[in-house]
Amino acid sequence: MRFRRFHKVMMAMICLVTFTVYKVSMDFNTGNQGDHNAIPEQIRNPIQPEPPVPHPPEVPEIKDVEKKGVGVIVQSPIEVVKKDKVLNDVPHNPVNVRTNRTGDSERIRQAALDINSKEEVHNLARFPSRSNESIVLLVMVHKRLEYLRYLINSLRKVRGIGDALIIFSHDYYDEEINALIKTVDFCQSMQVFYPYLLQVYESEFPGLDPGDCKRDMKRDEAKKLKCNNWEHPDKYGHYREVGFVMTKHHWFWKLQHVFGSLGVTKNHNGLVLLIEEDHYMAPDSYYVLQKMYELKKRNCPECDILTLGTYDKTRKYKNRADMVDVLQWYSSKHNMGMALDRSTWQRLQPCVKEFCKYDDYNWDWTLQYISVNCLKPPLTVMVPRAPRIFHIGECGIHHKGKCNSEELIHQLDKVIASSADFLFPETLTKTPMTRALYRKMSKPNGGWGDVRDHALCMAYGKADSSL
Repeated sequence: MRFRRFHKVMMAMICLVTFTVYKVSMDFNTGNQGDHNAIPEQIRNPIQPEPPVPHPPEVPEIKDVEKKGVGVIVQSPIEVVKKDKVLNDVPHNPVNVRTNRTGDSERIRQAALDINSKEEVHNLARFPSRSNESIVLLVMVHKRLEYLRYLINSLRKVRGIGDALIIFSHDYYDEEINALIKTVDFCQSMQVFYPYLLQVYESEFPGLDPGDCKRDMKRDEAKKLKCNNWEHPDKYGHYREVGFVMTKHHWFWKLQHVFGSLGVTKNHNGLVLLIEEDHYMAPDSYYVLQKMYELKKRNCPECDILTLGTYDKTRKYKNRADMVDVLQWYSSKHNMGMALDRSTWQRLQPCVKEFCKYDDYNWDWTLQYISVNCLKPPLTVMVPRAPRIFHIGECGIHHKGKCNSEELIHQLDKVIASSADFLFPETLTKTPMTRALYRKMSKPNGGWGDVRDHALCMAYGKADSSL
């Protein structure tokens, strides 16, 4: 009898426990429906550390402008580049982008950002399409208005220019220059702005931050003051000079932007001709460059670069106007009027890190370095015996003394007029490639030791960037 009572009690307890377990299990499953990996807080392993909750990156707000294809890079705080660890495969951008600017700085930022975001091509009504042989002319513009005026006037006289797209790439915002570019009515044209204009970043990197070390400050003194870049002078012990480093920044950004980011040129596989505001074009320059490209594809696949200019002061065209040489590219001889296509640009991409870390503020000497030390084989150039582009900017970054561009242009016009019978050759003759002369690589010029410059340079083309 007692055993029966005990058995009934035990069965009741078992039923109660079973029901309780079932109820808890149902409640748990219902509360975590759709999350099969969830763990109730009361049974989470106390030995395991809590995983950090990732916070989404803050994206700077851009007022009144739709962000699309601007060539703008997602930013990170300036402090991250204090150490060499920034120089990895995914460099951080050291520019501190912010939108709480005022006055002219904000007006210029918004105006340049508006132009970049629109990617507006002008003169489409008159020139609605371009041929498969069309060339993109990428003009690097600073603020020398008169030189730019001479260049545009010379382009107006170039035969075949109506098939081109001219992209004016600016590192300075100026309404007079914008007005001058609006006078270009002989082909498709557009403007882009380097995202880090010194007019916007005047007192912060990449401009001159008040906390930066002075150029000639000794390293021990810089260390004591703990100025921003005290650990990274150039190889000659000098700290960065804004006026010199920005040319290399702009040159490399525009190359990466046009081939890698700009929507208008994303499907362009032909030539991009790199010219500057102080260049002057011969009437057959476009025609000859197209001929050179045909010759490259037919008979010189190893030619990476086609260069229209030379530094030969004789400027003779008779018996030379139809001849081109194939040589190993050398910066001081073949840097004027360089043209390259997408395959050459892609060949340069594995050497971006070397380009951006090489301690020379000159883009052309840096390109010389990676040609010899990174690219195998080095760059090969095709160059005409008689130049089709000229340098009129006698008052350039390295020039000292008097200069008279108007007189030089008068002389060039006379040379072109007297050589008219030799321009527009029907065919081009390629001379046999001569054996490359041994040239000892010159020492770098320095001026590019700051790791912030390295990091910013390597960020170009990696993502969109913002003014």
